[in-house]
Amino acid sequence: MTASKQKCPRCKKGFECKANSISECQCSTVTLTEENRAFISNKFEDCLCVECLKEIKAGKDNFKLPR
Repeated sequence: MTASKQKCPRCKKGFECKANSISECQCSTVTLTEENRAFISNKFEDCLCVECLKEIKAGKDNFKLPR
């Protein structure tokens, strides 16, 4: 499977997305609540980096919101 270079819409850092092989993607290591998922889907249209997913899971929802 191929990976794609992405830019996180939350923090603007680059990361490698493996959405075509989700079990190998770094985001599969973060378990989010339904509330976390709702927040992400309401605020962002694309994948977030694993660091931002971890921060949202930890309750840091307002860190570096998109402009």
